[in-house]
Order: sequence, then structure tokens, then C-alpha cells
Amino acid sequence: MTDATLVPCGIAIPQVFTDGATDMGLIERYVRRAEEMGYHSLWVQEQILGSSPSLEPINLLSYVAAVTRTIPLGTAVIIITTRNPVILAKELSTLDVLCNGRLIIGLALGGRPGHYPLLSAPTERRVRHFVEALWQEPRASYDGDFWQLDGEAMGPKPIQQPHPPIWFGGRNPDGLRRAVRRGQGWMGAGSTTTEQFKEHVGVLRESLDASGQDPGSFAISKRVYIALDDDEDRAEDRLRQWFGARYGNVDLASRVSVWGGEARCIDGLHAIVDAGAGMLMLNPVFDHMEHLEALHDRIVPQLRKS
Repeated sequence: MTDATLVPCGIAIPQVFTDGATDMGLIERYVRRAEEMGYHSLWVQEQILGSSPSLEPINLLSYVAAVTRTIPLGTAVIIITTRNPVILAKELSTLDVLCNGRLIIGLALGGRPGHYPLLSAPTERRVRHFVEALWQEPRASYDGDFWQLDGEAMGPKPIQQPHPPIWFGGRNPDGLRRAVRRGQGWMGAGSTTTEQFKEHVGVLRESLDASGQDPGSFAISKRVYIALDDDEDRAEDRLRQWFGARYGNVDLASRVSVWGGEARCIDGLHAIVDAGAGMLMLNPVFDHMEHLEALHDRIVPQLRKS
């Protein structure tokens, strides 16, 4: 039986392979075991261009959908401004069918417009492009600046109706308010500090209050890069190596991650919960199977709701 006082914890799927060797056997073992142990959900991220090899998220979740049965599957996040919204809608509705209604769609505006010309994405009016990509009508009719639809039909429809839950990313105040207006949840970036997360939650709660929405109907969560190791220096060093390969910034690891022994990790995660997280998405970046087991056994059972 699930303990309702515990903080729900999802976990990131191994996806970024900084050594260049993609291990599909690891991914299959990992997601099957995560489902067996009762993790809240499984998550992917997106990095189309970058120096570290990273599997494309929708294709990866299609694979994971086939080797799991019940655990929810989430994207955190797809950069919608770099995608054709018609193709993306088809991909996501198909994915929701493939996983039998387990999909959580995480979307964001994106923060690397320098890459956009390579992806046929706009470098100007990005917010307008982003907003126009959000539609859910059975037959879509829309006359926008970027997209024009004239009663277009698409099937099959997602299992979840009217659509899978949509969670937004982003940290700009306007984007946070947009998340409340248009979404069912928000995922704080793993590249933000706990203090930044707390500020973002404040904007979300102000917007929820102003709109009269029930705060309980809107999910607030955060990706947390984590390394459980009694040797704190070793844990930090390995995180810094990974951040250097993934983000090109080794110092970011020390600012945003949670690492060290059991007590230190629990304290760091509780600080994020106290800042407003209703769900944590734990993201180990090395020793994946070891972390999957240890976090479940030693950390998750001690995370209580505020």
C-alpha cells in the first residue's frame, strides 16, 4: 500500500551517455526494475544537438512503453518551438496509445535559440510560435501567424481525453504564469538551484491564487540531479565531470545538485520539498542501477510531505 505521507518520486531514465556507448540493456533493466519497485514515474529529457550523446526522447519512450506496463512516462521537457506541431501531435498521441494512456507531456519554449536555424525554428516571436502550437480540437481550425489549419483531422486520438496531462517547463515569470493558464503542472529544471526553484514556485502560487484555481489540481515538481555516496568529494567530482560533458559547465553541478551520504541527500531533498515540490524527479547520472536501488531503499522512504 502506498504511504500517502511520502513525497512521490519519479526517476530519470538513463539517456545521456557521456562516454558515447549507448547501453540499451541497461535501459531495459532499469525501467523494468523502476516499475517493479513502485517509482512514481519515468522521465526523459531532450537535447537534439550537443557534445554528449543523448537519445531522442519520444523514440526512447516508445521503446520504454513496450517493456513496461503501468508506470507513467513523462517528457521533461520537449522544446516545442523546434518541432512541427502537427507531427509532434501525431507522435505524442501515438505514444499515448502505445503506452495505454500513461503519458505526461512536458513542454517548454527552450533556451538555446542559436540552434534554432538548424531545426527550422523561429529566432523571433518565439512565444507566439510556442502558443500557436498548442491545440486540442477534434478537427483543428486555426488561422495563426505561423500555422494555418482548416478543419484538419488526425487519429488515433490519445487514450487520455481530452489530452494527456501537460506540464510546462521554464523559469521566466511570464512562462510560469502561462503554465498555470494552459497546463496541469510544471517541472522545475535540474539546472536551477533550490532558491531559484522557491522563487518560481512563488510566482506559480500567486498565479494560481489570482486565477482562483485549486492549487491541488496543479502539479509542481523538480528534476534533481543526485549522487548518493558517503565519499562526498568523490560524488561531487563525478557530478562535475558529467555536468562538464552535458552542460559544458562543471561549476553548475556544485550549485544545483544534491550529493553525499544518506543524511545530506535527505536534507537536500527536503529543502526542495519545503520550497514547494509536490513531486521529485530524481536524476542519477552514473551508477544507474546502484542508484535506482539505493534511492528507493534508503532515501525515498524518508521523504515526508511538508
